Amino acid sequence: MTSILVVDDERSMRDFLKILLVKEGYQVKVASSGNQALAILGEGLVDLVITDIRMRKMDGLELLGSIKDEYPALPVVLITAFASPNDAVFAMKNGAFDYISKPFNVDEIKSVITSATSGEKQSTLAKSVSAAFPEIIGESREMIKIFEMIQRIAVTPANVLIYGESGTGKELVAQAIHRHSHVNDQVFVPITCSAIPEELMESELFGHVKGSFTGAITDKKGLFQLADNGTAFLDEIGELTPIIQTKLLRVLQEREIKPVGGIEVEKVNVRIIAATNRILEEEIMAGRFREDLFYRLAVVPLRVPPLRERKGDVPLLVNFFLKKYSKLFRKKIQEMSSYAMEVLMKYDFPGNVRELENIIERGVALESSNIILPESLTLSTFRQANNTKDNSDSAPFQVVANEDELFSRGLEEVMADTEKRLLQAALEKTGNSKMRAAELLGISFRSFRYKVKKYAID
Repeated sequence: MTSILVVDDERSMRDFLKILLVKEGYQVKVASSGNQALAILGEGLVDLVITDIRMRKMDGLELLGSIKDEYPALPVVLITAFASPNDAVFAMKNGAFDYISKPFNVDEIKSVITSATSGEKQSTLAKSVSAAFPEIIGESREMIKIFEMIQRIAVTPANVLIYGESGTGKELVAQAIHRHSHVNDQVFVPITCSAIPEELMESELFGHVKGSFTGAITDKKGLFQLADNGTAFLDEIGELTPIIQTKLLRVLQEREIKPVGGIEVEKVNVRIIAATNRILEEEIMAGRFREDLFYRLAVVPLRVPPLRERKGDVPLLVNFFLKKYSKLFRKKIQEMSSYAMEVLMKYDFPGNVRELENIIERGVALESSNIILPESLTLSTFRQANNTKDNSDSAPFQVVANEDELFSRGLEEVMADTEKRLLQAALEKTGNSKMRAAELLGISFRSFRYKVKKYAID
């Protein structure tokens, strides 16, 4: 249901508009001042603001400016009993959707509301907001909320914890926060916690001094030293061991580090953005993640929606990846066939944007015409989701032992062999990408690497 916020310091006008809009089927919130309106906007979703211009303390034009600073895609309709051409020009130049003079015709305001909450104008607003984030493709309502949140938190020094499934673009969001921050002229240093062996993690984060361990032939700066005065991005933060979590907590509390083998502490000034595809609250309950560290990291939590929750962005992403890989592969493929696009729109993309990119890359590589046909979209998980082949062909792995094999060889041997074959199958399906294979199997990169070494898989 469309939600409308009515702002007017006259109770009679608030009540009149509320009765009118509720009768038309809208959900209505009311505010008697600009400050109260901003507080309501901070609490939850509002689709449209209707505000009087002449109000005590903060007038409607000031409120319009504040709204556009924090919620640039939110349409605002201004109403007033004192029509002024200057006010109208100022309002429209500063992002107002429309300007209505009292006494207004009821049909007129109903028409303006219908236009303001329809897709055409909202699409224009969405494009203007998303243009500020060229690194992230999206104009859906869900992504506009992300863009608005980035704009609000980027200018603060607060630590941010980005939630999201694998492949949703959490690092792109982190980069956007840095780019819109006050330290955008400083460095952005990323590190993937799961990609570094446990015994090297402390050195990678905090640095080490010469001779502190075998192989430490020179002093080395760690992540926080490199990111000093800038932004450090810790991806897959849920993979950190308890010992490293404790040391990281000290960095957040004291803003100082001690390199491995060092004696003196070093002060650092770093904005930390962390990301995870795990539910850290569950990790805390299981005793795998420190609660105090969680609250230090999640000063501002930000959830990046999976692609299945923003299907409206699929055509935009498809077009972007088509251009990218057509140029890379030197092909003249301009578009997807309507049926191929329809099939993609029905797919849930468990691998999110990364999986869509893989589908388009492979489709462009396989397609011989100048348009992508459904036949070129050949990932097995894709076929399984859309029932284009029988279940036996679409099943990702056929590695389960039968009863005779189990009883003749023993449980441990069969389980080990099954695990090895699963690892090999995952590597084959992901083109020998260990990171993607780990995601496909639902295990951490560190665990996958250990198992590959255990079974001597080449």
